[in-house]
Amino acid sequence: MRDLLILLQIITATLLFSQEYTVENAFPNLSFTDPVGIYHADDGTGRLFVIEQPGTIKVFQNDPSTTTVETFLNITSIVEQDPGYTEEGLLGLAFHPNFTENGYFYVNYTDYSPKRNVIARYTVSSTNQNQADALSSLVILEVNQPYTNHNGGQLDFGSDGYLYISFGDGGSSGDPQGNGQNLQTLLGTIVRIDVDSPSNGQGYSIPVDNPFVADPNARDEIYAYGLRNMWRFSWDPVTDLLWGADVGQYNWEEIDIIYPGLNYGWNTMEGNHCYPAGTSCSSEGFEPPVFEYALYVDGVCSVTGGYVYRGAETLSLYGKYIYGDWCTGDIWALTYSNDGVTENEHLIQSGVNITSFGLDQNSELLICANSNIYKLTSDEEP
Repeated sequence: MRDLLILLQIITATLLFSQEYTVENAFPNLSFTDPVGIYHADDGTGRLFVIEQPGTIKVFQNDPSTTTVETFLNITSIVEQDPGYTEEGLLGLAFHPNFTENGYFYVNYTDYSPKRNVIARYTVSSTNQNQADALSSLVILEVNQPYTNHNGGQLDFGSDGYLYISFGDGGSSGDPQGNGQNLQTLLGTIVRIDVDSPSNGQGYSIPVDNPFVADPNARDEIYAYGLRNMWRFSWDPVTDLLWGADVGQYNWEEIDIIYPGLNYGWNTMEGNHCYPAGTSCSSEGFEPPVFEYALYVDGVCSVTGGYVYRGAETLSLYGKYIYGDWCTGDIWALTYSNDGVTENEHLIQSGVNITSFGLDQNSELLICANSNIYKLTSDEEP
C-alpha cells in the first residue's frame, strides 16, 4: 500500500507540477576542509559524518542551524598526499552493519613507502560516541599503487553483509600497465570481502560465491573488473542494484550497473567506444554502460557518482539515479527501466565542484562541494 501511494504521488508530481531545482547550503554555519564524503551510521542518532581529504572525519547533528562540529577521527599523521595531486588522502568511510553493537567502521586512505591504498578498521570510543579510538586501527587490506592518481576510494557494505571496495587502475594515463584487463591485480576492480571471518592470516576471508574463486588465474577478491577509476558507487535499497560512475580518460564518462564477474571494458574501451579513440576493437565480452556522456562538452570533465533517490522530500526524483560532474556542478537524474531503456534529465548546473553525494538517515540527498555540504531541493508548486 505504501509503495502504491508513493507511485501515485510521483505520477501526480510529474503531471501536475513544474520542478525548479536548486542547490542550497544545508548547514550554513559549518565549513569543512576538502570534504569528499558524507555518511550516516544508521544508528538512530541522525548524526552526519564528513570525511575531509587531509585525514579527518567530522561529526555533527543533522540540523540546519547547528554550529557544533566535533572531530570523530584524526589520522592526518598517517595519511599521505602528494601536494601536486588531488586524488590521494582519506577517500572513503563505511560503517559496519552492526555498528551500534561493535562500534566498527572502515576507512580507505593512501599512504607511502610503498605508495598504496590502505583499508583499515577503527572502533568508536567506549565512552564518547562522537570520538573514535585513534589507536584501534586494524589494517584489513593494502593495495600498492604505481602512481598518485586513480585510487578509487569508495567502500561500503552490501545487503549481503560483505565489504565492497573500488580500486582505480593504478593511474598515470591510459592504464599503461594494463591493470584494467588483468585479473591477477586488484587495480581496476571492485572487490568483495568478508571482514567478519578473517582467515589465512589476513584481515578478511573470501565469500564462497565470489565470481572468480574457481579461476586459478584470477584474484579471489574480485567482484567486477575492467574499471578505470570508479570513485563512487552505491546500492539502490529497493532493487539492490549496484550503481557506479566510472571516470573516463579523454572522451567519455560512464554510468554502470555492476554485476558479479563482468568485465566493463577498460582499457580496451572507454564507455561504448574503442580506446584509444579512432582505433578498432571488439566489444564482445564487455558489459556496456547504461549511460555515457561526452567529455569537455560545455565544460564537463569528471563524473561524480551518486544515489538512486528513495527519500520523501522530492517526489519528482523518486527512483532516479542522481549524479553530477565535478567541473561544472551539473546534476542529472537518470531513469533506468528493466528493459535497459534510460532517460537522462538535466536538473541544474550548480556551479560548485561536486566531490561526492551522500544520504542522511532519512534517505535524503546531500552533496559535498567546495567547503560545504549542500542539499538539492525542488520547488514543486502547481
